[in-house]
Amino acid sequence: MSVLVEVEHLTRAYGGVRALDDLSFTVDAGEWIAIMGPSGSGKTTLVNILGGLDAPTSGRVLVSGEDIGKMDEAGLTRYRAEKVGFVFQQYHLVPYLTALENVMLAQYFHSMTDEGEARQALERVGLGERATHLPSQMSGGEQQRVAIARALINHPKIILADEPTGNLDEANEHIVVNLLRELHTQGHTILLVTHDPTIGRLADRRIELAHGRLAQVTVYSADDQERVDHMLQQIWICGEEGTAPRIERIRTVGQFDPRRMLGRMADSGLVSVRDSEVALTPTGEARARDIVRRHRLAERLFTDTFRIDDPEAHTQACKFEHIISPELDERICTFLNHPKTCPHGNPIPPGECCGTKAKSH
Repeated sequence: MSVLVEVEHLTRAYGGVRALDDLSFTVDAGEWIAIMGPSGSGKTTLVNILGGLDAPTSGRVLVSGEDIGKMDEAGLTRYRAEKVGFVFQQYHLVPYLTALENVMLAQYFHSMTDEGEARQALERVGLGERATHLPSQMSGGEQQRVAIARALINHPKIILADEPTGNLDEANEHIVVNLLRELHTQGHTILLVTHDPTIGRLADRRIELAHGRLAQVTVYSADDQERVDHMLQQIWICGEEGTAPRIERIRTVGQFDPRRMLGRMADSGLVSVRDSEVALTPTGEARARDIVRRHRLAERLFTDTFRIDDPEAHTQACKFEHIISPELDERICTFLNHPKTCPHGNPIPPGECCGTKAKSH
């Protein structure tokens, strides 16, 4: 993946208060970043600087290699029109313009208006039939979707969303979140400020701020860890079967793009991806080996000890494999007298307790 945004030692001071304090991180093209943290932690200040609405006191922000802090007003206007799509908590629609005209207004600031393209943008967010309605004739969720259509109309490199669901009820929040997920799947780069941990977990990474500084970066949530383990298992099993682990053969749990997840796994050093083939790194191989061992031991335990039939044994093993500690792994293996295969005849990788040094797969 190519780096789209580089934030380097970014500081923004207002008098004696530092809203941002020596902040550094990068964003890859097509990545979804959730920016989180308590009120006053610098989230909105960061979004404003990324959008060219505010300037850093020191440090810099590079977008596609271009330092936006060095742009003059004309350059910033062009940058905002061509490279950034804004979605705010307040919809900022012009009240006397229709939905279609509000979308076309963004085109006007970019170059020329194109009514057909603006209509397509509204259809894309499910509002084709509301094109002639004024904001006052639409619900909050519909107004936010108009704002998203407006943000997308100039095909921006980055979508900056500051609490886009903050004023919405649960039903409309669900619609807007699903729309953002679709945009992410289509390859859009999204930086989204949110207080909602549920929305934050949908992102590729969560960047958490505290007092203007980087407090924590979370790459994988607990659900993500299970998805990663599931994909590592598939790659391991391909190796057992002598089948090339190609991207199109690998599936993930839920509505997640396997290619994007594999990219994150490659960034974490678990796999390498070349063309359409995937290979485990030594770190990934060790983790895959452990998860396969735990799963197959759990299947053997549920089948032999608790007399649970398939497919229930497999279902329970999928849950159990994520909570077995190394110590419990060895105790179960010893209790079962170090079985060599699972109930389906697949080999159980030996552990230290088996009296055999674990071999590489």
